[in-house]
Amino acid sequence: MRTEPAKALAPATDFELPPAAEASAPPERRGLARDRVRLLVARRDGIEHRRFRDLPDLLAPGDLVVINTSATLPAALDAQRGSGRPSRVHVSSQLDDGSWVVEVRRRDGAGPDLTVARGERLALIGGLTLTVSAPYPDSDATLSRLWRASAGTPVSAAAYLHGHGEPIRYGHLAGRYPLADHQTVYANQPGSAEMASAGRPFTAPLLVRMLARGVTVAPVVLHAGVSSQELPEQPLPERFEVPAATARLVRSAREAGQRVIAVGTSVVRALETAAAEGATVRPSAGWTDLVLGPERPARVVDGLVTGLHAPATSHLLLLEAVAGAPLVGAAYAAALERRYLWHEFGDSTLFLP
Repeated sequence: MRTEPAKALAPATDFELPPAAEASAPPERRGLARDRVRLLVARRDGIEHRRFRDLPDLLAPGDLVVINTSATLPAALDAQRGSGRPSRVHVSSQLDDGSWVVEVRRRDGAGPDLTVARGERLALIGGLTLTVSAPYPDSDATLSRLWRASAGTPVSAAAYLHGHGEPIRYGHLAGRYPLADHQTVYANQPGSAEMASAGRPFTAPLLVRMLARGVTVAPVVLHAGVSSQELPEQPLPERFEVPAATARLVRSAREAGQRVIAVGTSVVRALETAAAEGATVRPSAGWTDLVLGPERPARVVDGLVTGLHAPATSHLLLLEAVAGAPLVGAAYAAALERRYLWHEFGDSTLFLP
């Protein structure tokens, strides 16, 4: 399913993120259980500070919680540029025609390498060579972070990465961590370049407690591409699926006046794409380029479990489309004041507008 691209917009929530607010390691490496990270609960009547393991107590019987079961790929590779210079390549996705979407990174990790040119070859481990063909997603761009690239012979990107890649890591991380640290406990469909991190604090016992409370849990899949850590931009097209059973549960919850709570911005994007016509979620699969914001607010999702996002990113626009800019701004001000931790291994927020 495709939607019309949205104009580039800036979120109303604006702040500066101090380096000390960046989570540099998984919580387990900091002496915390997965579900012991902090949870900021934002409602219109105020802010509350809890732990993630308190989540079942904050939900009501009949609530529907929707999770993203996409699993993280080891999407970072060492490469050699056509000039012979060593480089780093992040694989964002594989398109329907078999071509790969890649980001060539500076070797020092300081951001994307914008010197890539059409026709350049990237030599990867195992004898695979990728030939860069066009900027992505705008093939007419004169300067691009992402490129479409093709292998000499057809090859599954997921299979190749599992044999040769390692998890993507950015400069805020203090070390290299195994792929298992970059997965949610319910991930079962490999395809994301970066972890659907909003669901990382969930544990199996916590999910059982939710079910025992009468909360329903349903899956969708959205394979997240490579995000822009250094150059704020609109979200890329991403592959998604909303199964028929999940669509039916969403419709039933809404008809019964129960809340639909998304775990992560990826789930919001999938559900809202599946409700492109009005507010009725239907079984859907394909690619989405939906951008939520002031011109396209959320129609289906009533609440959101999410991490803390960097300044000026499109994720903040999506949060504002679900919870409203005043509530998001208040939550982020409180998170900064209480020294919450940002990024994929950081603390969490629960928006219940």
